[in-house]
Amino acid sequence: MLMSQVFVPTLREVPKEAEIPSHQLMLRAGLIRKNAGGIYTYLPLGLKVIQKIEAIIREELNAKGSQELLMPIIQPAELWEQTGRWEIYGDEMFRLTDRHGRRFCLGPTHEELITALVGAEVSSYRQLPLRLYQIQNKYRDEIRPRFGLMRGREFIMKDLYSFDRDEAGLEESYQAMYEAYTRIFQRCGLETRPVEADPGAIGGNSTHEFMVIAETGEAAIVYCTECDYAANVEKAELLPPEEEVLPTEALPEQVFTPDTKTIEEVANFLGLPESATIKSLLYEVEGEPVMVLVRGDHILNEFKLAAYLGTSTFRLADDDFITENGFITGYVGPVSPPKKVRVIADYALKSGGSYVVGANKEDTHLKNVVPGRDFEVEAYLDLRQAQPGDLCPRCRGELKGARGIEVGQIFKLGTKYSEALNATYVDEEGNSNYIYMGCYGIGVGRTMAAAIEQNHDENGIIWPLPIAPAQVIIVPVAYHDEQQKEIADRLYHSLMAAGFEVILDDRDERPGVKFKDADLIGIPYRVTVGPKGIKNGVLELYERKTGEIRELPIEGADRAIESLLRSV
Repeated sequence: MLMSQVFVPTLREVPKEAEIPSHQLMLRAGLIRKNAGGIYTYLPLGLKVIQKIEAIIREELNAKGSQELLMPIIQPAELWEQTGRWEIYGDEMFRLTDRHGRRFCLGPTHEELITALVGAEVSSYRQLPLRLYQIQNKYRDEIRPRFGLMRGREFIMKDLYSFDRDEAGLEESYQAMYEAYTRIFQRCGLETRPVEADPGAIGGNSTHEFMVIAETGEAAIVYCTECDYAANVEKAELLPPEEEVLPTEALPEQVFTPDTKTIEEVANFLGLPESATIKSLLYEVEGEPVMVLVRGDHILNEFKLAAYLGTSTFRLADDDFITENGFITGYVGPVSPPKKVRVIADYALKSGGSYVVGANKEDTHLKNVVPGRDFEVEAYLDLRQAQPGDLCPRCRGELKGARGIEVGQIFKLGTKYSEALNATYVDEEGNSNYIYMGCYGIGVGRTMAAAIEQNHDENGIIWPLPIAPAQVIIVPVAYHDEQQKEIADRLYHSLMAAGFEVILDDRDERPGVKFKDADLIGIPYRVTVGPKGIKNGVLELYERKTGEIRELPIEGADRAIESLLRSV
């Protein structure tokens, strides 16, 4: 590629709309351009990165016996109504009606369509297992699209679906995809960590997210320093405390706490740590109040609460509901409540100790309160959100915290969709069985953005070599100089003939401008052809990642660069 002919409109200033490095640098480096909120055009160099990621994905999935197909973006409403997800997806789904009044959606995912296809075409156990995938645009009407390609309304996704005879087959497919994903992200040059996660609207009973570790990640994760356990904080399990704390013998005592409605205010007023208080949260569950207790310095995990309650249709009580049930906002507590309520408590409160709680009385709290002694608890369970410093649920090592960008997720769906859409097969004995399914997604554009979040500096992008838009950029200081031009052209054609992707900056620009653009775009290796080097019979090779500069003899420079590129 000649730089003078490449459509790469670079920017010197950081666009105001861009909040994180990947969004800023993709705009500045001329990789993408915004069309509307959450909708982008991929420019030539950006598309080359996308295509390289897609090529790696295809190679690894095909190696696991997967087959590529392509399904339509527009999907009929009837299939989604059969699985119940037409309503579940809510406002995130783009819905449309054709001229005949038939309802459709722009596919946010393709479980319904692929299950209907396989259910119609597969009838015998001899046709299973089956793994089918596509790489295609998806559409979700995000309430707040942001961070460039991280959270968009239109995005490129690889989605694969596995179809097996039984749970054992599903486990085999799941493990195969786990291994494939690990290799895909390794080959893309990313540091990733698979973590246990919540399946959300996709459903199923087991799932892992593949997280790229980055400070700008939207997801908080915890991981063990002693074993390979890692989980999204929403999913992370916690063990009950091993040590018991002797409670006080003193009985509950009222204390006057004027205008102190939050845990922080109460702790400061009484001169106590927040861990010496109990957060009493009143929830409305199917019209009835349920009190949920966690230690004052802990955060309730509503995913865990939903699992215990067996429903996700609950909400934190508002002031009206609190008042209607006789409680006082800011002073709710489990001791002598004005109305009999179910009380559920986190494990941490089972270890004993005495706490400060709301007294169900204006401007008043109770101290010396002991769970189980001064009020009844329906159940103690793991209810709180994990945080750094907690113990690993597998080996009791210490959990560390990090932020991550989700680039892929794999799910065990079981028979959730095959039952809804009647996708069955006949086994060896002639019995009809539901097909066991898994689904496996990778955000392709998000993977590109995550690579930049992990690999950049103040000068621009630092592409991992396997997904860089070009491996080498040749920069003649003055291309109009016959000697520089002859050497640069010869090197360019030689490396191109060897199968490498090379950019030759043939523009009539100052050397500083060329160097800045090369760093901004993030090409892994830059070869400078200049008068001083030519005089000494050498070219300058600069490695973008390390900043290392080495001199190569002009004669044989192509072979030296070829050898270097094939060895990394």
